Amino acid sequence: MTAPQPGQTSGAFRLFPFTLVGIVGVVILAGLVAMGCAAGSGAPALDNSAAGQPARVAAAGGEATGPASEQAAVADPGPAAVADSGASNTPDVSAAAAVATDGAARAPDSVTAESSAVTAEPELAAAEESGQESVQETDGAPPTVGELAALVEANPTPEAPAPAVVAEPAREIADGPLAAEPTGIDAWINSDPLTLEQLRGKVVLVDFWTYTCINCIRTFPYLKLWNSRYADDGLVILGVHTPEFEFEKDYDNVRQAARDNGIVWPVAQDNDFATWEAYNNRFWPAKYLIDQDGVIRYTHFGEGAYAETEQQIRELLAEAGADLSDDLELPDDQELDPTFLNALDAEVTPELYAGYRRNFSTIMSGIRPYIIQTTYYQHPDMVANFEAPAKLEAHHIYFQGPWRVEAERTKHARVTEDYADYIALQYSARSVNAVLTSDTGTDYRVRVTLDGEYLTEADKGADVLIDESGESYLLVDEPRLYEIIDSPAYTQRKELRLSSNSPDFGLFAFTFGVYREGP
Repeated sequence: MTAPQPGQTSGAFRLFPFTLVGIVGVVILAGLVAMGCAAGSGAPALDNSAAGQPARVAAAGGEATGPASEQAAVADPGPAAVADSGASNTPDVSAAAAVATDGAARAPDSVTAESSAVTAEPELAAAEESGQESVQETDGAPPTVGELAALVEANPTPEAPAPAVVAEPAREIADGPLAAEPTGIDAWINSDPLTLEQLRGKVVLVDFWTYTCINCIRTFPYLKLWNSRYADDGLVILGVHTPEFEFEKDYDNVRQAARDNGIVWPVAQDNDFATWEAYNNRFWPAKYLIDQDGVIRYTHFGEGAYAETEQQIRELLAEAGADLSDDLELPDDQELDPTFLNALDAEVTPELYAGYRRNFSTIMSGIRPYIIQTTYYQHPDMVANFEAPAKLEAHHIYFQGPWRVEAERTKHARVTEDYADYIALQYSARSVNAVLTSDTGTDYRVRVTLDGEYLTEADKGADVLIDESGESYLLVDEPRLYEIIDSPAYTQRKELRLSSNSPDFGLFAFTFGVYREGP
């Protein structure tokens, strides 16, 4: 049993000193009666000082030293000594009885009682000095619940310190420019308005495109592949449609183009080039790959580098925690036509524009323009009568008949019956495409010949039709890019001629390709 410590209120421990005193007192009283009788016979008086030296008690658990009177003190240490020692405090009544009858010196009752009093007083004093309340028991009665409650309130248990919060180490953010938010967006297709802040934690591929751009169209199969492979792993493709021509600002036109090309990811219409300028972009197509923290980690302009781009996508997805344990084959770039690759004097006709804005800026840059007929530059925003030469210079557009010269296109200026007016050019490529439109929305027919002959199934493009007479033609029913020539192999210096009887016939641009397949 453990000795009570100062301030403890257990009745059993706090009543124990007085019980022991009662027992010892009875025994000593009997001894005093006997000694009183002996005193009459000259027995020596009780001397508690041992020749003037105070009794000493050895350290707790130790042995007593000094005269017999000191040893008597050790034999019956006061409660204070026991309490200080922390030793067991079980009473030994038999030992007390033996002491009472062995003739050894005993401390008087007054000394024993004083020892008990001294023991209690330091405890009370310590409690008073510390400001603690002490519940005093009277007549052996235990403290009431109210007294104990008051004691608890006066001596609250110290609150345990809050457990230390160990912060996870901050994830290192990669170096690089933060991607600009989409801004100045006119409309959203396939999505509600989005921000890159909403997409934090995702890998975002921002793709600048315009729907009549042949270079953009050639990237669509790869974008669709990446969307199907990685959308569930956290890739978000964000198309930013920034128009090259005025009709590409039309919401219905862009939405229809997205449907026709299988574009299902979010598309933002950047009609005023606000997001384009925020990225300081200058190309169609342009790709900006953004990591989970909004940092631009990779860019690619134009076609190609599809395996490299996909590898970058995979690495950023893995950084964001995606499980890419699958072993997917990375895509190859489009294969070039072998005839083109083997030609010693290979050449490719560049993109050609029919509007004066592009032609004027090209001239101002010191480069030969797309149209070299002088009449063209004398009549901006007017109708001019053109005469095409018998021999065409390669890689330029020529007009025959009356045509209206406009900023973005050149438009047929009259109704004819016999396809007398036409557009001609001499090109080198495997495939040829043209951006055409109709102001009235009425379908019109454009006859197509190559070196004076109609096209055949072997060399016609996907949008060319062949009627029962063998005439090859386009049916223009919406503003878009039309695939005109799809030759079996690369060819050089072929003369293409387009003619129509409709005044709606308007040309924006020609584009060319030398891939083994596709436009």
